[in-house]
Amino acid sequence: MEGFLPQAIIFIFAAIVCVPIAKRLGMGSVLGYLIAGIVIGPYLLGFLEEGEDIMHKAEFGVVMMLFLIGLELEPKNLWRMKELILQVGLTQVLVTSGILFGIGIGLGFSWQVSLAVGLSMALSSTAIVLQSLKEKNQMESQVGKLSFGVLLMQDIAVIPILAILPLLVVAGAVPIGAEIGSHGLIESYPGWLQTLFIFGAIGVVVLLGKFGFGPLLNWVSKTRLRELFTASALLIVVGIAFLMELVGLSPALGTFLAGVILANSPYKHALESDLDPFKGLLLGLFFMAVGATINFNLIFENTSIIVGATILIIALKTGIILGIGKFKKLSIPENLSFAVGLSQVGEFSFVTYAFALQLGILDQGNSDYLMAITALSMTITPILMVLMDKFLLPRLTKINDSDREMDSIEVKNRVILVGFSHFGSTLGRFLRANGVEATVLDFDPDQVDFLRKMGFKVYYGDATRLDLLQAAGAEDANILISAIHDPDTNRKLVELCKENFPNLEIMIRAKNRTDTYELMEMGVTNIYREHLDTSIRMGQDALKKLGFRAYTVHRLGQSFREYDESALKILAKYKNDEKKYISVVKLQIEQQEALLSGELTRKFSLNDQAWDSENMKEAVKKN
Repeated sequence: MEGFLPQAIIFIFAAIVCVPIAKRLGMGSVLGYLIAGIVIGPYLLGFLEEGEDIMHKAEFGVVMMLFLIGLELEPKNLWRMKELILQVGLTQVLVTSGILFGIGIGLGFSWQVSLAVGLSMALSSTAIVLQSLKEKNQMESQVGKLSFGVLLMQDIAVIPILAILPLLVVAGAVPIGAEIGSHGLIESYPGWLQTLFIFGAIGVVVLLGKFGFGPLLNWVSKTRLRELFTASALLIVVGIAFLMELVGLSPALGTFLAGVILANSPYKHALESDLDPFKGLLLGLFFMAVGATINFNLIFENTSIIVGATILIIALKTGIILGIGKFKKLSIPENLSFAVGLSQVGEFSFVTYAFALQLGILDQGNSDYLMAITALSMTITPILMVLMDKFLLPRLTKINDSDREMDSIEVKNRVILVGFSHFGSTLGRFLRANGVEATVLDFDPDQVDFLRKMGFKVYYGDATRLDLLQAAGAEDANILISAIHDPDTNRKLVELCKENFPNLEIMIRAKNRTDTYELMEMGVTNIYREHLDTSIRMGQDALKKLGFRAYTVHRLGQSFREYDESALKILAKYKNDEKKYISVVKLQIEQQEALLSGELTRKFSLNDQAWDSENMKEAVKKN
């Protein structure tokens, strides 16, 4: 379908339909966009006709993403990551490209073609992997950090790859002066001079980043017009992308470099907030374009070759990355997530294929095969990740955790504390500071080892096992405190304790009201919602800053907490009746506000300055 508006409607409608369905099925947004592209593509519904043109336009989403990634990487932090980038990332790129180069030679391809394909297929999809890690909240995990190191090395590696390709041009394929830029600016120059132009363009970007963009943004920011600042941010990204295209280099690399240079800029966060919405939309468009470019006619005609090659590439990259993960001492579940997540061929490969085709290194037939293999690998990998997360990793995690025997517990205390992460460790430190020792249990072996190095006495084991609770002295203890975040584990723990240790008082952490209602139905009375006290404390501090007396604020906070807890018991009766629940909530809020307003009209506040020591000091000074 021709025309910008009809195509925009098709893309948006397909995304709105497919992405929520994919998210609901636990597949993630990336797979949803890929499916949307397949559905509207030329080989299914046929709304789009020229997949390659779509891909060329959609690559700007990757350009925007790389710029924002660069903004997150201050040069000093990049230097700190050098070990991760060089040890993990460089190893993956060199080993993968080396093996693929050998396979290409073995299949009878020239060394130039084998090297170009090997270097291209060594790359993974930055867009897919980072999106997946963010959705699963794994960016700060060991898997997230290692994956980021590999991706970062691959993104950096594209610069030498694109610089090397002109030097691989063979006599008789295309003249040395073959066109490598979309605008033909350097088409008449020899390969070695083209390489100089590429490095010159990178130098221009570095100089602009250091001395040009800062003054521009400073000048624009003085207008205090946000839309003009957004336009300036887009100008930087689009301008660098255009410069890179002039010399036949990947626009994403130039913008990534500019982002790194601007990472120390005072405008870093403003640039991020202004460009992030564009990045999300354009990345969605990119993934849909990948789905639309899958040539199903070619796949159906050569199913065994293309599917076999795709599986071979995924298996090969998975095996190599598994070896790296094993060297970095990842657990089996972590290593599988790390390896399978990076096993696809990346979006930059489309750029290198097109570049190699222009130079005459690849012919059109080989390019079509490689494009199909790459797009298919990018589609298969998210599906593999979903299946692995749902069915394989939970079982492997249990097996992996059970490989370590539970610790023998020698000390018995009046308090048993289950879970010693951020919430539990704060609680445990508070008890110990006041002379109360607790028997601490945690089921994360890495966390246990880490805490022991810090001097905490923590025992490894699953607290939902009866034998462990008995070993921890649950029969004689007074209180069991659960600081676990997972509601399912908390429910199992409550059931176990009520059945086997009826005299043990349970104090339990709850994420929200929904979890609280379920625990109340189980007969738990000591329930502590994660954010209630923090929210009230913040409100109390705000009132103090507005001039309220300290003791007045303390009493108001206590009253609010008591009213909220009382209201919770009433609301629990109507949690399954939405209409009635909303009606009762409104009534409770009105009553709560009326009661607190009544507190303020009483004369207590006149005598509530006893806690305001600062006020008393000021009064003494005046006298």
